[in-house]
Amino acid sequence: MKHAAVTTILAFLLGGCFGGASRDGGYYMDDGPHARPETNPHSVEKIVPRHEPLSRGGNKPYTVFGKHYVPMKSAKGYHERGVASWYGKKFHGKRTSNGETYNMYALSAAHKTLPLPSYVHVTNLDNGRSLIVRVNDRGPFLHNRLIDLSYSAASQLGIVGTGTGVVEVRAVDIDNYRNEAPPTLAQQARPAKTVSSGNRIYLQTGAFSDSGNAYRLESRLKSANLGKVFVVGSTSSGRTLYRVRIGPLADINALDRLTEKVKELGIHDSHIVVD
Repeated sequence: MKHAAVTTILAFLLGGCFGGASRDGGYYMDDGPHARPETNPHSVEKIVPRHEPLSRGGNKPYTVFGKHYVPMKSAKGYHERGVASWYGKKFHGKRTSNGETYNMYALSAAHKTLPLPSYVHVTNLDNGRSLIVRVNDRGPFLHNRLIDLSYSAASQLGIVGTGTGVVEVRAVDIDNYRNEAPPTLAQQARPAKTVSSGNRIYLQTGAFSDSGNAYRLESRLKSANLGKVFVVGSTSSGRTLYRVRIGPLADINALDRLTEKVKELGIHDSHIVVD
């Protein structure tokens, strides 16, 4: 967690929602679930989204680790795939970025730029489980994480044991929420059919309007022996972009290792792509 009004690295280190997993893949050494959970995370009732005014705190531009973030004014139309992590007892009871108290047993989440608060539908692409969470915090800021889930949300989605999971995050249309028919807790609890067989993970290291720049980066990455590097071009509204990607990658651990390697080459704005 990180209060957005405080933008220094020191403040972030004192109370930051980093996101990610420990060396064993589950959670940081001083984080994780309580030895005796206060609440059964699978008994937490689903959230009913509602219109809420933006919080006074947590919606201003801020900087973490030298990177500047500008929160969105609206979540309408937001849709992205990426890696979810989760955070637990280390932050339980502490202040979130919008001034609320973090409750690891509530269905909440942290995101770097979504408005606070907002509601998103999160689907685990590895098992098909899905639920709605309320975004009230900032983060995660390590590796290429997209969203940081509360303990209960991660439990219901089935990613507590591994610490991370590949997810799809889609903003909830609150006006039409009643017609979306989100899954019930009973449906979420049942083992779901695996849907990840068609999903592949790539690391995108750059996007260029000049194809020459893209192919020069491709050549540089190939020389570094980082795996299968390729350029993919796509045209939208008459504009062609050439994206440099590495992959597909075996898993999230491989993604994290590759992210650190490209940073050593001076590439700090890479991000995950899930096809």
